[in-house]
Amino acid sequence: MKLKNAIVSSTVLFAISFPSFLLGAETSQRTREVIDSRCMLCHGPEGERGSAHYPRLAAQNAAYLVKQLRDFRDGRRTSEAMTGLTSDLNDRDISELAEYFSKSPPQSRPARNAVEAELGKKIYFEGLPVAGVSACAACHGNDAHGTIELPRLAGQLPSYIETQLMKFATRERTNDGNVMNVIASGLNDIEKRALAVYLGSLH
Repeated sequence: MKLKNAIVSSTVLFAISFPSFLLGAETSQRTREVIDSRCMLCHGPEGERGSAHYPRLAAQNAAYLVKQLRDFRDGRRTSEAMTGLTSDLNDRDISELAEYFSKSPPQSRPARNAVEAELGKKIYFEGLPVAGVSACAACHGNDAHGTIELPRLAGQLPSYIETQLMKFATRERTNDGNVMNVIASGLNDIEKRALAVYLGSLH
């Protein structure tokens, strides 16, 4: 009976740490350990958690996650936290992590400021021609789900999007090409915030 209870307890704990619908045979024990000991501390067990400095990873495009993790590991993108956490990851580790989080269900929250969200929507679909800012939807799609190479923006935390736009504008971040640097530098702080609020409200 004690052995049976121990098995049941272990099974429940494992299910809490790693939702069964996200764990396929392709997810190695190594990847599960990395998620438990590193990723979930900031991003949550399913990648649903985030902040101004840590993005939501849930439902993010796998190929995009692979690129970003490799960029952190190889020094093309800098981060005090991520540089160290990715330094010992091999390409298989990175591919499995990206696949895991890409299968996690997306989340969204209603926009707290309808006026900001409406301005953000206008910028997303129409851009700001006078400032040389093209419509975001042209690259990231009408649903903001991105592409194989471009990130999903729908449901991302507004504070994180706003922070990244600031970094692109000041060229603190340059690993995703000059396009984002040009676009972000054409947005003022109010417009950056509005765009972030709108994107965070999408599913």
